[in-house]
Amino acid sequence: MTDPSTVPASNAMVCGIGQLHPLVPLRPAADVMRLERMGSFYPTRLSFMRRILRDLAEYGARVDRVRWEIDDLGFGRAVYCVEVASRAYSLVAFSTPLDPLQRTDRVIAEAWDSSYVLYDGVPSDAELDRLEKAVPRQEAARYAVTDLVLSRANRSVRLFDHVVDRLAKGQQPAPELISSIGYLMRTTAVYGNGKFGIADRSVVVDRPIMDGPFGVELLTVWLVRAFTHDLVEHIAARRSPGTAVSLDLRLKRHLGIGNSTGLGMAPFLVTHPVLINNWMLARETALARVRAIDEAATSQHARFFQLLERATKHVAQWETADQEQAARIEALRNELLVVRAVADEVISWSHPWDRLVERSRSWSVECSELLVALLLELYPELVDGLANCMSAVEIARVDPRMTVEELLSIIDAEFGWAVGLDFDQPEHCRLFWYVSEEKQEPRLGDRFAEPGDHLETPLDVGRRVNRLAADLRSFDPSALAGEVCLAFPQHRMAIQRVQTVARHPYSEIRDNVIGVHCRPIDLLRCKLSFFGASKFDPKSDRWTRVTLFQGAPLIDELALDGIDDWWLPVLAEP
Repeated sequence: MTDPSTVPASNAMVCGIGQLHPLVPLRPAADVMRLERMGSFYPTRLSFMRRILRDLAEYGARVDRVRWEIDDLGFGRAVYCVEVASRAYSLVAFSTPLDPLQRTDRVIAEAWDSSYVLYDGVPSDAELDRLEKAVPRQEAARYAVTDLVLSRANRSVRLFDHVVDRLAKGQQPAPELISSIGYLMRTTAVYGNGKFGIADRSVVVDRPIMDGPFGVELLTVWLVRAFTHDLVEHIAARRSPGTAVSLDLRLKRHLGIGNSTGLGMAPFLVTHPVLINNWMLARETALARVRAIDEAATSQHARFFQLLERATKHVAQWETADQEQAARIEALRNELLVVRAVADEVISWSHPWDRLVERSRSWSVECSELLVALLLELYPELVDGLANCMSAVEIARVDPRMTVEELLSIIDAEFGWAVGLDFDQPEHCRLFWYVSEEKQEPRLGDRFAEPGDHLETPLDVGRRVNRLAADLRSFDPSALAGEVCLAFPQHRMAIQRVQTVARHPYSEIRDNVIGVHCRPIDLLRCKLSFFGASKFDPKSDRWTRVTLFQGAPLIDELALDGIDDWWLPVLAEP
């Protein structure tokens, strides 16, 4: 296990490791950073959706629908304004007719049911007209520095019309459909950070609530959710003014936003090593704090079993057509019975949560990681502050003074999984990552069946470190990294990654992402869990559907007590 005393001082200070809270040793990166485990993560209190809603509530944010120019069929434009920390941000939404034959989740689509921009301030009529010409065209248009986030979404074919029809007749939609689908619209892209000419992250990063990872993008999604709720109620009311009713609040809260995510998101975990380290370090530090508790209060006993019951119901309502994930869910349902039995036994003992985590080593990673998320939910006072430790300023650099001996020592300690592979064997180098020319999106090719590996992007960290290690052994151990860079400039990136992992232990995935056994879906689920996504529904090993903000407070509920209690939501009985 990782000893907290060995975590670099910078990380220790940022994430409160040391004297602030008791800790048990952190789980070793060699275990945590395996794709199988990362592909079993669940949302936690540290997830970015949870953080931004807590921040909005803490700052007393107010959300108003300031424009509603939508016709009887549900087409037109709307504006939702958030006032927070002496600033205003506006979601500008456009609902447009779409031929059903054009409706697709693929990023190559050119038309959508709805499109959105998060605007910095409150747009004037002239700005609304500019946006109305641009936003429905998405990346085909031009944007300004006031345009913070660009997004688009399609209606759920199964649920949107059903909800409108039921509401128009004065009835509520079928709860079983609400539970199984969970959203009225599904986003197919949420772009931020300067893409396609919108504002760079630097414009907002120092502002309250916007300083956390993906805060501006997830604020957009939460507001889009509100628009979808209002849209179905509006269409129903216009269709049948005499009988239409509003959505029941219980059902409305359970309607989140769907999301389709593919390979475009996967490389992020490789290309941002320090940021990923900080995400993981915060999560593992939170777990270590909880595991260090020597005695659980009676109130925490009750809370644990309440959350376990919720998790059990959530898993029972989790549906997918993917055979592998469905098998994992079925096994999880059975294992949760074991968790209850073991918890009944150990919860009154000393260090009960540590004992549970140790017992979980014999369970599936799906179950053990669900347990991790549940335990973090018990102690907001130990966990929530760590959400402020999950950003990073990443500067790729090489320390030229490090010796060859030191480099090899780090490689032996942290990259044994890579050095032990023969990358001349097809199974270890079959895949190659590249960026498509048409959409500038990451793609994955088969090196031995498709052309294009000369365009490969450098995600092959394991192979690069493997080759670096082989060449280092020809150097004098006292030679310096700078000398290696001069002799072998192609190794500069590998040296930088080796030096980074020495300072940031959770910065590297301990698996081969170009090997035949790599499942990009594991990368996607890991990142999406940090967003706060749930109900992962893989459509292949390269893309998945998820639900965002399901169970979250509505835009007029930020001031209510208990707004943060929506982990693994369950559609309760009326």
